[in-house]
Amino acid sequence: MHLPLHYLEVIVVALGLIVLLAEAFFPREKKAILGWFAVAGLVATFVLLIFANRDISGPELNRFYATDDQAIFFKGFALIITALMLLMAIDYRKVLTRFTEDPSSEDGTGEFYALPLFACAGMMWMASAKDLVMAFVALELTTITFYVLVAYMRRNVGSLEAGVKYLILGALSTGFLVYGIAWIYGITGTMSLEAINLVLSPEALSTNNIAQNTTGLLFGIALIVVALAFKVGAVPMHLWIPDVYQGAPTPTTTFLSVGSKAAGFIVAMRILEPFLTHEITRDKTIFILTILAAATILVGSLAAIAQTNLKRLLAYSSVANAGFILLAVAAWKGSSETDLSSFQVVGFYLATYLIMTVAALFALQSISQSTGSESIASLRGLAQTHPSLAWTLTIIFSALAGLPLTVGFVGKFFVFRAAVYSDLWLAVGCGFVGAAAGFYFYFKVIREMFWSPSEHGPEIYLSSTAKAVIYPAAILIIFLGLYPQPILALLGK
Repeated sequence: MHLPLHYLEVIVVALGLIVLLAEAFFPREKKAILGWFAVAGLVATFVLLIFANRDISGPELNRFYATDDQAIFFKGFALIITALMLLMAIDYRKVLTRFTEDPSSEDGTGEFYALPLFACAGMMWMASAKDLVMAFVALELTTITFYVLVAYMRRNVGSLEAGVKYLILGALSTGFLVYGIAWIYGITGTMSLEAINLVLSPEALSTNNIAQNTTGLLFGIALIVVALAFKVGAVPMHLWIPDVYQGAPTPTTTFLSVGSKAAGFIVAMRILEPFLTHEITRDKTIFILTILAAATILVGSLAAIAQTNLKRLLAYSSVANAGFILLAVAAWKGSSETDLSSFQVVGFYLATYLIMTVAALFALQSISQSTGSESIASLRGLAQTHPSLAWTLTIIFSALAGLPLTVGFVGKFFVFRAAVYSDLWLAVGCGFVGAAAGFYFYFKVIREMFWSPSEHGPEIYLSSTAKAVIYPAAILIIFLGLYPQPILALLGK
């Protein structure tokens, strides 16, 4: 008998509680075992997800909880990124102890292995959210966990500063979200996304007064879009990203860059789906998203050009990539004219972004721990001192730039194709400018590795875990660039 799908979040929460409680009883020098236990638990949960029973017993739960292909895919996505983040945390534990407790022990790292599990459960609930209240509660569970993870290194000024900035702006975005939900509930009379979809249908509009309250409805949508713009790092709510990404522990940066972004987009698509489907709100919602996508691509790409810190460069790159994903969401109208839906385009882009970003930040973590620097200059002459790592990073950054024959090119191609079918020409033009800028700042990193003289600094050490992630990721980037069907199959295509 297969385990019901809605039990998986309970398993992940229980796993987090076990790790949190066990931390008090484990020896000070052996807390890494908890991290490995958490990774093993997530792998086991992923296996259960593959064979889970999608049937929901009870109409009340069915009203709140979706079990479609998109929910399955994003639940798997949450489990994978959390497991990878924990692997990074295990490698990062010496830095964590230096800025939390006694550097000679591993005290203070146990909670760092437990907190991502609660965030993972929140992301899994978000993937299935069919109700505005459930989406809000799950989103806040994830966000509150991130508040702690960002400021975790309490003896590091950068981490504390990042935590304060994230907390203040996160609280502001929560206010926008709640206010937007209140407006939509006040006009439609329901918080169920399925019920909102029915209320906005042409048949129902003739029997209610929503058609006369379109302005109020659009105001509520705008408030929600502003709140979700913070979660995904879109303009103008992107200002926290460079400082928070740079100050947070590198595993947390990875989790924010990929996990938080994916969670924000699945919630955005779930909430916006009724408003993108029906004519009464579709055109104006698409207009808002298109302007947001174009501005996000331009700001993220152009701001990244001047960066000399690799972490900040990847932060602005994250903003630009959020713009490309927003463009895929805005292209909802044209999805029926292509062989991929907007859900599938967004899912594919996020899956490929996971592979590239995790590999890049895992490498950056190893380099910064070896050299004590996160600057692009720390990569000078890497092709002479560590050629295998240099060529691997070349593949990774080429994919992030969207070079043909890599999976990054395929993701951008799907986005541009959907946008062209939807006649979003302004955003397409901004997308081309952003892609061109991306080639410049990503290849600036490659130039440092191959054309700048070696500084003969400290030797870069890659742990066995880092090698097990970085090198296979580079192979996947090339393989999926030539044959993207495995990811498309997971998306139901």
